[in-house]
Amino acid sequence: MLTNLAAHYYADPGIFEAERQAIFRRQWQMLGPVARLARPGDYLAVDVAGWKLFALRGDDGVLRGFHNVCRHRGARLLEEGAGICKTLRCPYHNWVYASDGSLKHAPWFGEDPGFVLSQWPLQGAQLAQWRGLLFIAIDPETDLVDQLGDLPDEVVEFPLETYTAVEEHRFNACSNWKVYTDNFVEGYHIPGIHPGFYKVIDFPKFETVARNGLVRMTSPQKDGSIYGGKWLWMWPNWTLSIFPGGMNTSRINPVSFDRTEIIYDFYFADTSDTTEAERRRTIDTTCAIVREDFEICEHTQKNYQSGAYSPGPLSPRHEQSVAYFQSKILAALRA
Repeated sequence: MLTNLAAHYYADPGIFEAERQAIFRRQWQMLGPVARLARPGDYLAVDVAGWKLFALRGDDGVLRGFHNVCRHRGARLLEEGAGICKTLRCPYHNWVYASDGSLKHAPWFGEDPGFVLSQWPLQGAQLAQWRGLLFIAIDPETDLVDQLGDLPDEVVEFPLETYTAVEEHRFNACSNWKVYTDNFVEGYHIPGIHPGFYKVIDFPKFETVARNGLVRMTSPQKDGSIYGGKWLWMWPNWTLSIFPGGMNTSRINPVSFDRTEIIYDFYFADTSDTTEAERRRTIDTTCAIVREDFEICEHTQKNYQSGAYSPGPLSPRHEQSVAYFQSKILAALRA
């Protein structure tokens, strides 16, 4: 019989730190549309499980990744989010870096024969792209294509790279990132937590399948549904859902052992004024469903932290996907 993870995997700060090192330092992180970094100077600064990173389109047109940490005394270089950076200057002591990460100027530093500008470049991070999406990694254990597993075959029929990103939405949940992910990768909770969603899908035919590196959930749709009936979760912490004329992606980012940020991007094939109302309905409906999960996740987190929970059985029909995700966690921690 399959059983759930023990509570300490969700409630122990030491486990969270082990996951930061074994998973989030070693796995590629999906950052959303690469199109938002089209011009020289465009940047995206992000948090990845506590690591501060950024991607920057250089003056030479090359897209590069770095730690968002000045080499002098560790100050943040760029404010989190997307923006334009004409000069990469540390706000603390005005050290200036070139867009390739090299240190150009350390004003008022003084004379020290041991201090050589070329020896103090920014610490780099690796970038990769796949079908219009940008990924970043600190010390990846494999290349991006290997990590994607069966995903390329799973979405080969969809023109993902032709969709235009139109909005980003951020959510905060007071629960461990695995509580939220356990919830995302199964449809068992839909009748109880998402009554509106339940009404527009054929729930008895809802199917969940674990493949290499991903979980696929599908269901026939009823009249009134905004969905395409295909929802995907990819190891370790991102999602892609297909709907008619577009898709959404999300990154499930651990902030601490009991707090998670979820960053959603919405993409559409048609971004004209004539489809604005339809786009608005799709985005608003999706965001409402995302919020419906938070209360149950937060109460579950509290129960895990209370010490009262012992692992329960997982449904062989609906929660094989939960077992798959949890097995990946355990394998990473034991590696």
